[in-house]
Amino acid sequence: MSDDENENVGQQFGRLPATAADREVEGRASREEVLDFFADRFGIDPAVFADFTFWEKGKGKIWIFADDAPTPIRVEGLGMTVLRTRQEHWKPTQSAIQRFGGHATKNVIELDGEAAAAFVRGEDQELDWDGDWGYLIAAHEVGVGPEGRPVRDGTAVERGEREPIGVGLYVYGELRSTVPKGNQESLSPLSAD
Repeated sequence: MSDDENENVGQQFGRLPATAADREVEGRASREEVLDFFADRFGIDPAVFADFTFWEKGKGKIWIFADDAPTPIRVEGLGMTVLRTRQEHWKPTQSAIQRFGGHATKNVIELDGEAAAAFVRGEDQELDWDGDWGYLIAAHEVGVGPEGRPVRDGTAVERGEREPIGVGLYVYGELRSTVPKGNQESLSPLSAD
């Protein structure tokens, strides 16, 4: 075993160990801990991630990959970032929530048209929420518009289909948008009608 396998090297990906007992790199999350986080925080069944491997590059930047690869591996990217772990509160990424947040059964705040539009513009807003504080999945109901037309160009979907739009941080009665600046969009109010 090389020294690189026992330490965190910022320029390479290291596969997450299966469990904390298998950990060889101090501070590295385990696959089990990542699955537990998504299950405990958002109610996402660990089976959703069965065909994926998890990797760390840098300190606490967790990536998800829909295949396997040798470990460690020196590449620029491997799949997509899914989670930041080496901080007090683990934070899922925007991409992860948009990809896997549809499986969530808890800590999802549903936003109406204007609130959803404000959220994707990166605006913080005061909202009532009787759930847990912390990172939430912001979602919006999508569907067909008046007279059965799609709300926007594209294919109409069934009314009532909830789509995750991003990660928010809810504290002290305020939903803070954590939509990255490069992903923020200037939208008119999103309609669920």
